[in-house]
This record gives sequence, structure tokens and C-alpha cells, in this order.
Amino acid sequence: MTTSENKIVDEIYGCIVRAKLFNVLAVYTPDGKLLGCTAASSDGHIVPSEHQPLAICDIHAEEEVKSAHKRWLSKSGKIFDDEQEDEQWTSKTITKPWA
Repeated sequence: MTTSENKIVDEIYGCIVRAKLFNVLAVYTPDGKLLGCTAASSDGHIVPSEHQPLAICDIHAEEEVKSAHKRWLSKSGKIFDDEQEDEQWTSKTITKPWA
């Protein structure tokens, strides 16, 4: 039996900078594609990713997050040249206001 409804899941992810754990609410299509997500606590934020939720703490500077995101991409086999990585980073926004 297959279902045609999206699936909402409460998952735990660590901050990509320092590994602090966050509950993340994620929405997946029936075939497992990530549609969207949000951190369930006020001190957590989401880094845009098409394949899985990536969480960060609200204490990190933008450069720390960019560096950690680049490390995550290289570990996950998604290595981009600097121009592609910068384009990917600037084409999406993190749900965190850097003042």
C-alpha cells in the first residue's frame, strides 16, 4: 500500500559548526524528497539544503557557518569549486538574521 500524503517528521540534527543537538521538523514527499524544515527551538536555525536538514546555533557568525557548510559538502561528496559554492550559498538564505 502506498500513501500519497507528505510525511512530517520530528528529527534530531547536530549543529554543523559545533554539534549541539536540535529537534528539526521536516516535511518529506511520499518518495522521500525533502520539501522543507524548521528548527523547533528558538536558538536553532536551518541552513538551506535540498537533500537533508542542516542545523546551526544562533551564536555563529556567517563566516563560521559558510566554512562549516563547505566542510559538510566536501564530506558528503558534494564538492564545488569556490564560484559554484558561493553561488549556491547566496542563492538561498539561512533563516537567521546576521546584523
